[in-house]
Amino acid sequence: MTTANVAVPKLRAFPNSFIKRGIDLAGSSVMLLVFSPLFLFVAALIKLDSEGPAFFRQKRSGKDGQPFAMWKFRSMRVDTHPYARSPVGDHDPRLTRVGRVLRRFSIDELPQLVNVFKGEMSLVGPRPEMPYIVENYGSFERQRLCVRPGITGLWQISPARAMPIHENLNYDFTYIENQSISLDFIILLRTITAVIRGIGAA
Repeated sequence: MTTANVAVPKLRAFPNSFIKRGIDLAGSSVMLLVFSPLFLFVAALIKLDSEGPAFFRQKRSGKDGQPFAMWKFRSMRVDTHPYARSPVGDHDPRLTRVGRVLRRFSIDELPQLVNVFKGEMSLVGPRPEMPYIVENYGSFERQRLCVRPGITGLWQISPARAMPIHENLNYDFTYIENQSISLDFIILLRTITAVIRGIGAA
């Protein structure tokens, strides 16, 4: 089975989906413009701190299981396996010095604004999972693929954020069942608070 051919049980459509996409497009455009100097600064720091590219690209499964390339600032050593489990703390030896700071304040996730602008992701939604995990989804798990994945979501602002995504699908289903523009704004506000406090999402 390939992720592109996953049959997804359809849950209710997002109310105001056109408005949600408009918010994603406007929000990502403004943030990409505002943060462009930061992008250049962070990229330079990464290159000065360790060998390898400034950006990290990884294949993930999006809406309806469609694969896409998700972008991040590189926070780990270049010899780290691209699909290894994400670090759960600052002391992981795979993290670079700059990478520890980037992950603590979730700065490494900012390049995903490009994915949002392109329509591959949303500002808020379930985190995009790795294709090899999605290939083993049953009909129950595939329901999380009925919406665009997000940069942040209920899982990221929960105490369970240090655990793998596939072990905490209840957060995704809760979001999908209760999705609304107001819920998205609440999650975004909670995310900003967590970032300011230095509680990075996994």
